[in-house]
Amino acid sequence: MNDKIFHTMQYGHILDMLASYAATAIGKQAALSLQPDTDLEYVKKMLQFTDEASTVDRLKGTPPFGGIVDIRPAVSRARIGGTLSPSELLGIANTIMGGRRAARHVESVHEDEPVPLLADLIELLSDQRPLEKSIRACIDESAHVMDSASSELATIRRELRSGESRIREKLDGMIRSQTVAKMLQDQLVTIRGDRFVIPVKAEYRSYFGGIVHDQSGSGATLFIEPESIVAMNNKLRETKLREEREIEVILQKLTAQVAEQAELIGYDVETLAQLDFVFAKARLAHAMKASKPMMNDRGFLKLKKARHPLIAADHVVPTDLELGNSYTSIIVTGPNTGGKTVSLKTVGLLSLMAMSGLFVPAEDGSQMCVFDAIYADIGDEQSIEQNLSTFSSHMTNIISILGKMTPKSLVLFDELGAGTDPAEGSALAIAILEHIHSQGCRMIATTHYSELKAYAYDRKGVINASMEFDVNTLSPTYRLLIGVPGRSNAFAIAERLGLPSNILDHARGEVSEEDQRIEHMIASLESNRLGAEAEREEAERLRRELEELRTKYERDLNRLEEQRDKRLEKAEDEARAILEKARTEADEVISSLRKMAQEEGASVKEHRLIAARRQLDEAAPAQRQKKKAPATAAKKAKPIGPGDEVMVNSFKQRGHVVELSGSKEALVQMGIMKMKVSLSDLELIESAKPTAQPQRKQVTTVTRSREDNTHSELDLRGTNVEEALLDVDRFLDEAFLANLGQVYIIHGKGTGVLRTGIQDFLRRHKHVKSFRIGNYNEGGTGVTVAELK
Repeated sequence: MNDKIFHTMQYGHILDMLASYAATAIGKQAALSLQPDTDLEYVKKMLQFTDEASTVDRLKGTPPFGGIVDIRPAVSRARIGGTLSPSELLGIANTIMGGRRAARHVESVHEDEPVPLLADLIELLSDQRPLEKSIRACIDESAHVMDSASSELATIRRELRSGESRIREKLDGMIRSQTVAKMLQDQLVTIRGDRFVIPVKAEYRSYFGGIVHDQSGSGATLFIEPESIVAMNNKLRETKLREEREIEVILQKLTAQVAEQAELIGYDVETLAQLDFVFAKARLAHAMKASKPMMNDRGFLKLKKARHPLIAADHVVPTDLELGNSYTSIIVTGPNTGGKTVSLKTVGLLSLMAMSGLFVPAEDGSQMCVFDAIYADIGDEQSIEQNLSTFSSHMTNIISILGKMTPKSLVLFDELGAGTDPAEGSALAIAILEHIHSQGCRMIATTHYSELKAYAYDRKGVINASMEFDVNTLSPTYRLLIGVPGRSNAFAIAERLGLPSNILDHARGEVSEEDQRIEHMIASLESNRLGAEAEREEAERLRRELEELRTKYERDLNRLEEQRDKRLEKAEDEARAILEKARTEADEVISSLRKMAQEEGASVKEHRLIAARRQLDEAAPAQRQKKKAPATAAKKAKPIGPGDEVMVNSFKQRGHVVELSGSKEALVQMGIMKMKVSLSDLELIESAKPTAQPQRKQVTTVTRSREDNTHSELDLRGTNVEEALLDVDRFLDEAFLANLGQVYIIHGKGTGVLRTGIQDFLRRHKHVKSFRIGNYNEGGTGVTVAELK
């Protein structure tokens, strides 16, 4: 990139704005030296830096850069053997501390929101805390060497204070004397040339003797060092010289430590400059309301609501533009002061900014390209010094551009072919445009020539554009319209200003029929465009309304779901309380059944069982019915017959159908109970198999009289622990009611998980007296034998 394009696009103004957001002098230098880059990956990395800095700035603010100064000159002098001053050493200590604070700020954000590039950058900072500690142990915040810097310095300064005190006491005694007081201009002790003196009237000079160090402007007052304190002042001066030599020794030691770390400190300063510069880019992006563009190197530009960054936000008109996809050249026509030049400069300046790693003032989703160069011929190039006319100057610049451009260049022309005969100028402009277009460059050109409108229509990859003009207000709107050529609007403007109609009619007659046809065509396109824009705005309004309605619906839906969840949670709490109560009552019922079984010798009468079952039914809480899945509905749709295993939904219990009672009811056995249940309340689990025995488990039932045969085995092979424990609990209750003394629980050998779970359960069960593993002839470890109470 040459300096001419920077000047034309006012790129320097952007750098000045960027530098104003830097917190340190070294950051400002980095900002002012920023240059666009032509390497796509490097540009992407610089934009990512800016993006991460924006993230840190948004989440936790800008890092503190206080105390960081450009210490590179001091470090260089230390490296070549010079002695640094206390203020220079203090600047180094403050810079080390400032860098550490800035790094901690970035690290605190990186822990929660990864910013990998910034994290890698601060990793480059070396640990210079030992050097900082050494400096601060010797130099205070006022850049004075402290007494504690060395024991020798502390001794010397005690002597200095003691000597000064003795001299002041001596002089104070003199000036308080009435004899001496009348000889003094003022009764005070002052210092001249590091020596204590008193102000004596000139006529009493001979009385004091000693040394005259100064006199007043009028000569009436002499500042005399009395002879009696000359020796004391001399000794004090010697002590001060010793102090200076000791301070020099201390500074040399500290300077030597700086020299040892000079190279690392230099790298640290460059890193801090880069860090400040990156955050300056983030603050500039925030001030411009800019966004991160997507970058490519295939010559594609897509700007969404792009704004020229140097025009006030309340005056700038956003521009939408696309270049490099279906067309690579844009010919912009329209009246003067319509905004054509601003549009050109917006494209050029935003391209330079993006290639410099800066965000661009455009909406998200904008795309920019990395060009190998940007060339522009914009503005009045007349040169008095070179005796060139405007046209000659433009042509000189254009010729230079034609010699340097490549297919990866962006070329911007303002008023191409202007400044000469219109016929020759338009022909020359078309030839130049054709040559550049054939080279594959990306190009935007503005012109007044109507011939270029026809060229854009006929040439593939070239498109017309214009700056919108409001005929009603006789003023431009500064909106760039892609695909619509500009109209002259001369007749319309003249008519609104009051030019007589006969003159206008005569003027229109002078325009060729072809030109009139073109103007009518453009007017028709303009009318269609305005209509399409009105429809688009209406569609946009409807879309916004739909978005608002959707947002309201989602908000209401979320609120209803929250209310539903709260109500369900409340209902579940209530259900749990009811179930707990039901369990308590069920335990009482079962206890009553056991007592009846013991009293009647393991024989329970039918009517008592029915009454007990009714108590259980009344204790069970009403269950909330849920919608059945389609698969469940399919299962219910199958006919239910005797022997089928079913789920009784109202009781949430499994059972077997004993027989059908008519077309609407079935007799179902659930454990020890047989009940008539409506078929609509049954859900088929497994149909009965007429030939084979159930493979997974044997449902054990305990009958109601001791005369009937009672199964004493429960086969649980193939079930999981949770299902098995439910069956074991029911089996033990039924076995207990049947007054069985011993039962066999078949669980198989397998992994032992089922056996362990069942035996843990038996250990806690109230009906079980003891249990053991089956003997060899009983099934061995695959069977557990339980002795009941």
